Amino acid sequence: QVQLVESGGGLVQAGGSLRLSCAASGSSFSIGAMGWFRQAPGKQRELVASITSGGTTTYVDSVKGRFTISRDNAKNTVYLQMNSLKPEDTAVYYCHVNWRRLTNYRYLEVWGQGTLVNVSS
Repeated sequence: QVQLVESGGGLVQAGGSLRLSCAASGSSFSIGAMGWFRQAPGKQRELVASITSGGTTTYVDSVKGRFTISRDNAKNTVYLQMNSLKPEDTAVYYCHVNWRRLTNYRYLEVWGQGTLVNVSS
């Protein structure tokens, strides 16, 4: 089984920056796409950014030009660099990873525990 540990959330003023990290751990596994979702109070969870194993990235329109997703395959870690933060970015951010056992081609998914990003105006 793969487990995820997130870090990097917190309170920041509008215009500031934060960097989220999500590290996957386990044994005998391979990671596919990785991504970050967020859920604000009273709203549905939305995909913020994703990155494939080959490095192709996608972003929701509201964060394009401000957020950057990256990954370190040697460390099984995905990052989300968030710049020019706005109060509307306030949410709980969840890491999401697709993974498979080395003995099986079927991909499974796992979620991080969530980390709160609070942007004050």
